[in-house]
Amino acid sequence: MQRPFEGIRVIDATHVLAGPFAAYQLALLGADVIKVEHPEESDQSRETGSDRALNRARMGTSFLTQSSNKRALTLDLKTPAGQEIFRRLIATADVLVENYRPGALDALGLGYDALSAINPRLIYASMSAFGSRGPRREHTAYDYVIQATSGIMAMTGTPDVNPIKFGSPAIDYATGTTGAFALASALFQRERTGRGQRIDMAMLDVAMILMGSHITAYLRNGAHPKPNGNANEYATNSCYETKDGLLMLGASNMRQYRRLWRVLERPEMIKASREEREHARAQETAVLSDILMARTADEWEAFFQARHVPAARVRSMADALADPHLGVRGIRHTHAGAQGVEGAFGVPVAAFQFADGGPRVDTPPPAVGQHTDAILAELGYDANAVATLRAQKVV
Repeated sequence: MQRPFEGIRVIDATHVLAGPFAAYQLALLGADVIKVEHPEESDQSRETGSDRALNRARMGTSFLTQSSNKRALTLDLKTPAGQEIFRRLIATADVLVENYRPGALDALGLGYDALSAINPRLIYASMSAFGSRGPRREHTAYDYVIQATSGIMAMTGTPDVNPIKFGSPAIDYATGTTGAFALASALFQRERTGRGQRIDMAMLDVAMILMGSHITAYLRNGAHPKPNGNANEYATNSCYETKDGLLMLGASNMRQYRRLWRVLERPEMIKASREEREHARAQETAVLSDILMARTADEWEAFFQARHVPAARVRSMADALADPHLGVRGIRHTHAGAQGVEGAFGVPVAAFQFADGGPRVDTPPPAVGQHTDAILAELGYDANAVATLRAQKVV
């Protein structure tokens, strides 16, 4: 079956993580994604990651993560010739995703008004730290700065050690995922209206939405979220030491809560309501701490899951990736190699599957400007014109 975005062209004028990840999700679903980079100052993610040799080759693991299925074009947008190429490219496109500083592309004559005049069906998505409107629009940030700004850091950590940032750049990935949803929505809307759309996305907005229930609680009664570490509001939703490691319990609803105490043969611990559970937290924590030391984390996980009580051993990334379950889910893809990358390497795919025509990796991440000649030829530039553009360092 045809994938959802086959025949859709996306111009990916983004860098680092959130923007490229949004475009990557569309590429997995069949879009022709063209990544546009400066000839000499490519996406900084090409030089970051755990493999220094790949960083030096400008194929760092941070870049590899979200660049499969894309084509790469180098272009200096500060030159008149580069701007002309970009306009020609936009005329063929359905979507532009950019994460330049707000107003930067407008200053180059490549803002929404100018480009939508060329292509009225264009969906122009701008992604930035704080959005294109508001007092902070000129401020810059990365994931961890947004974590600090939003209040997420302040609620993360333990009562004694806080604030703590996430181990993963979750705001970036959430912004990329939200961006892909926004782009898909705008494309669907265009099918009905025939008109393009302007999308304004801010990482800060995404971070706030990720705290939705906490925001509602605070706005209602001033309840400020506190850093509670691995302890949740109920004792049966918390993390415990076992004979050989940590176990996270998740007996949240009353049915699971009652089942947990029954399978542990402690029915007298069952409380009648959630409020009673909150008041009995210290007592329940003490009892569970004692009981759970009797077995290993793996043994407890098997025991509880067999009895429909949510529980899991706290795993490392290596443990999680070795789980046969992930092999079935298709969450990762292994490339045999790529230009500038010796040997096989794996990348994440998408967090969902379709019965037919779903996300799929087809081609490896491209080297800097790997498809420049081919893309320029599609736009009508012959070999002599391309050679001149290279000599002028436009591409």
